[in-house]
Amino acid sequence: MSQPAISPEERFADLVDELASNPAVTLPESGPGARRRFGAAALKVRGKVFAMLNSDGKLTLKLPAARVEALLASGDGERFDPRRDGRQMREWVTIAPSYAGDWLPLAQAALEFVGGQTT
Repeated sequence: MSQPAISPEERFADLVDELASNPAVTLPESGPGARRRFGAAALKVRGKVFAMLNSDGKLTLKLPAARVEALLASGDGERFDPRRDGRQMREWVTIAPSYAGDWLPLAQAALEFVGGQTT
């Protein structure tokens, strides 16, 4: 007997729960209007977004360009095009809800990548 499919929102909530104990991580905002601002429904480190769930139910992550390219090559990811105008972001990738792998290692890699960057 197969298990019922978990929604992208539930999958992201599980990811948030897993990372909530890390004091460097800022959790998504909640309440009215939180989803209306970019980054409000995102995980952040040092004030910078490293993972978020987009309106299509896809996990969007900031990762090193080489990791993004590997996810694209494997078919597990798509380029992130925030404006939907063809200007894709080199260090951002979206992962479809159908991705069979665990989102946690990807989010942890994004956390390490963004958390280690200096401005």
